[in-house]
Amino acid sequence: MGNFKSIQQSLATELTGLNSLIRQTLQSPNELMNKVITSYLEKEGKQVRPILVMLCAKLFGDVTDKALKGAAAVELLHNASLIHDDVVDDTTTRRGAPTINALWDNHLAVLIGDFFLSNALLQAAATEDIRIVGSISELGRLLSIGELDEIYTARFNNLEEEAYFKIIFRKTASLFVACAEVGVFAAGIGKEDPRAAALIEYSRLLGLCFQIKDDIFDYFADAAIGKPTGNDLREGKITLPLLHVLRDEAIEGCAGMRSLARKEALGSDEIASLINFAIENGGIDYAYATMARLRNQAAALLRDTFAPSPTRDALISLIDFIIERNH
Repeated sequence: MGNFKSIQQSLATELTGLNSLIRQTLQSPNELMNKVITSYLEKEGKQVRPILVMLCAKLFGDVTDKALKGAAAVELLHNASLIHDDVVDDTTTRRGAPTINALWDNHLAVLIGDFFLSNALLQAAATEDIRIVGSISELGRLLSIGELDEIYTARFNNLEEEAYFKIIFRKTASLFVACAEVGVFAAGIGKEDPRAAALIEYSRLLGLCFQIKDDIFDYFADAAIGKPTGNDLREGKITLPLLHVLRDEAIEGCAGMRSLARKEALGSDEIASLINFAIENGGIDYAYATMARLRNQAAALLRDTFAPSPTRDALISLIDFIIERNH
């Protein structure tokens, strides 16, 4: 966490400007909406995504007003997706606090999410860069497809790693890719530039690591994470640690566990059995090894493409933080 705090401190002025812009953008003539949004913004997250936008822009110069608007667009769209996801998943807590749908109701939560989404598009338009508008629009499309892919895969029990990585790219890594695109576009760099391509690929790898680590959390009880152990399995989602061991025929009891994982609804004891099966047979170790491989690819890309600098080091520290974080 120490290195991440250093990154936040190095961008303190820019983050203050970002949060001021977000609050200003979300002001409305509706008192109820203002009350709900003010309460929501008090539970500010780590803001990894806008930080990624700023770091990508900073590799080429200063974090400009255009970059701040692009970062705001990404953060607003991200929060819109979280608010809508909480409704879809009937989530009652996030970041240790009640969700909007839990405090109020689904109807209000959907409207607040729509308000965040529309303001994300307004901030993208305010950059006056059609490439940034395109990145934000494509991001919204991919996030929706990713969620639908996850529902489809859970329903039809696709146990292929290829399907898993396709889902987590769309539902998570696409957001990090958009951050890189917005950052380089704001800095005046074209997508055809090899440096832009390297940052986009780095961000894809970072996003994959982010989701794999999130999936690992579901195998261990921790109130700080904000979701119960086994919640993914409860929703029919088979993630990398379990997916890996279910494909290994050499593991004793694998066939029976695979059949169990394909059940339409699982009880608490069955979920516990699958979790223990994944942990005891190296599923968590495999997930960490996968993240280490992706991290090394990402770091090598940065080192091969960019000269040594505090910003390049910060990007490498960012992916290390993503892998090492405990919530």
